[in-house]
Amino acid sequence: MKQELIATLHRSFEGAVHVEDGVEFWLARELQVLLGYGTWQRFEGVVAEAQIACERAGGCVEDHFSGAAKMVGLGSGARRSVKDIALTRYACYLIAQNGDPRKPEIAFAMNYFAVQTRKQELVEKRIAEFERVQARGKLSNSQKALSSVLFERGIDAAGFSRIVSRGDEALFGGLDTQGMKDKLGVPEHRPLADFLPTITIKAKDFANEVTHMQVKQQDLHAEPAITSEHVRNNADVRKILTDRNIHPEALPPAEDVRRVQRRLKAEEKKLPRTAKATT
Repeated sequence: MKQELIATLHRSFEGAVHVEDGVEFWLARELQVLLGYGTWQRFEGVVAEAQIACERAGGCVEDHFSGAAKMVGLGSGARRSVKDIALTRYACYLIAQNGDPRKPEIAFAMNYFAVQTRKQELVEKRIAEFERVQARGKLSNSQKALSSVLFERGIDAAGFSRIVSRGDEALFGGLDTQGMKDKLGVPEHRPLADFLPTITIKAKDFANEVTHMQVKQQDLHAEPAITSEHVRNNADVRKILTDRNIHPEALPPAEDVRRVQRRLKAEEKKLPRTAKATT
């Protein structure tokens, strides 16, 4: 997520915070707009799912989703009261969790409400870590899908490893999978991707997706033909990066993605389960 977008979203979410008697809360109708939901009826369903999640996690729904009212203007200039819900940070986090993290507003909200401070730089850091974990999960899925389609074409686990390694060799300028693991100091029994930066994880994922599609479209079967296709796709992805002065093999190793994932989960567990919302 671009820093400019994060800054814009941060200002919007900060502007929506209400504080009464030192207690911060958000109003559901305002959060609806921030999260990009067009109608209150649709958003109510998301809130209901979040309330179920709250109950399942052992929280008290009434403590986090309190009834409130909001005055809105009518066309005649008159004003009337409409149903609203005062939400704690934890309630907002659960609502965001029920959204699509591919939407920038949702991804931002998931991280904004997960951290205990609203400082922009900490939200930015968490979003970067969140996006890396998401990218790693997507790479795992594309690799499994590619492995499955190649297995149908007679490529066993050893053959798949050879194809992946040759692809890595094309992506990393001559260093195969083991070569990159040695260069980055990756433990022997851990995947290389667990220690790659986000941009390289996404590069490998994109190459996998293209190979998967081409294997099916061209009906490739033999290992040499599939290897050639995978090498070509990784070489093409490398060219996109190097044309922009990004050399994947020269990027420093990133923190173990498993450790990052554990840290993100630990932060989520620190969210209060019993804080009373203001009504």
